[in-house]
Amino acid sequence: MADNETSADAYDPESPTPPAREPPIRSTAPQSEFTGGQVALGLVVLVIGLALTFGLGLVLA
Repeated sequence: MADNETSADAYDPESPTPPAREPPIRSTAPQSEFTGGQVALGLVVLVIGLALTFGLGLVLA
């Protein structure tokens, strides 16, 4: 708390003060752009995961 604020000035639920500026624009994962390398890495991980899941299942069956 700043020196010029009292505990009553810190927060008043009856009269909330809006922020001085707008919050920054956020970017979430589904809307983000992906590079070709990131897509390729994702596909490699997918292929390895599918090979392990179904390959081990077929080998052990």
